[in-house]
Amino acid sequence: MKILILTNLFPTPWDPLRGAFNRQQFERLGQHHDIDVLTAVDFRERLRGVRGEVSVDSLRTDYFTFFYPPRFGRSLHAMTWLLSLWLQRGRRLRAAGYDCILVSWAYPDAAATGWLARRLRIPYVVKVHGSDLNVQASYPLRRRQIRSALRGAGAVVAVSRALAEKAVAIGAAPDRVHVIYNGVDSDRFAPGSRSEARTRLGLSSEEPLLLYVGNLKSSKGCLDLLEAFPALLATQSQARLIYVGAGPCRDALLERAAALACSDRISLAGAVPHAALGDWFRAADLLCLPSHNEGVPNVILEAMACGIPVVATRVGGIPEVVPDYAGSLVPPQDPAALSAALVEAVAREWDSSRIAAHASGFRWDDNVARLSGILQTAVHPPRVGSAA
Repeated sequence: MKILILTNLFPTPWDPLRGAFNRQQFERLGQHHDIDVLTAVDFRERLRGVRGEVSVDSLRTDYFTFFYPPRFGRSLHAMTWLLSLWLQRGRRLRAAGYDCILVSWAYPDAAATGWLARRLRIPYVVKVHGSDLNVQASYPLRRRQIRSALRGAGAVVAVSRALAEKAVAIGAAPDRVHVIYNGVDSDRFAPGSRSEARTRLGLSSEEPLLLYVGNLKSSKGCLDLLEAFPALLATQSQARLIYVGAGPCRDALLERAAALACSDRISLAGAVPHAALGDWFRAADLLCLPSHNEGVPNVILEAMACGIPVVATRVGGIPEVVPDYAGSLVPPQDPAALSAALVEAVAREWDSSRIAAHASGFRWDDNVARLSGILQTAVHPPRVGSAA
């Protein structure tokens, strides 16, 4: 099939590390189909300039600039997203002859794509990730647009059962909603020597290492983790907390660490290419991701694939993929509960082989085969009354 993928979650020259999970999925999907990926780039991000190069095998990639009124009018963003796309790439889209559209992110991307697909007279499939439903659909005007997009879709793909249930509650037809967990690249994420990983990263071989991987923003719980960390230091004085990622909370983390008198035990490593994350996981004693809302974060699957236990919040699809023997779950925005979980987890003996074996069940080949079948069905739906 010839497929158009529309999303804001994909690497671009202005943000080369963005959407690594989509990159892995779409690159594999492109081995079976003829695919164009067209990524929306926020106009403010584009003004900040190019930050790297992006080359993805098996895909043709392009970008358009998403213009919108900042700070207000969020309910109009689907319209401005569509106008931005159509004015910049409309002629090419009309002439391309696509069989279907896969749109990854509910608002504004999917809300706008519903209108685009009707104009092009082709089916579309919506992939939802987490806060695109958990947060955006909590606003009435946006929720109505998301509902319309989900109802008009040939299928809705959710990365967790919790998110699938959310899509149905918003208005998606239950028989069109599919759960497909993300996969793990087993060549990059597998158990290995902790001491060798630490040596390659220039880290101490002795101190207990707590790792956070993700955007440094409050909704990911990075500040909650910092509030919980001193309790671990009280029992493990040489423990170190390393944040891998970038984002708006960086300065707040540094200021709060100074106020908590633990700056010497905190490190901010900055953003790291996805291909380099394996050593960070293997170097860690524990991954912690105390998000306020989620779908299923790939960093949790990847850490477990390296045999590393997880402390995370009981939100979204995380409880679906983290069994008791692979980690501990706590309520969101509860630093006291998080503190207790960290202390217990660092002291506990974990079965790394069992954790890695569990994570090996999340395979990109299975993921892409199912997604390909869903797209095929959207293009060639079964006839009413035909045999199953």
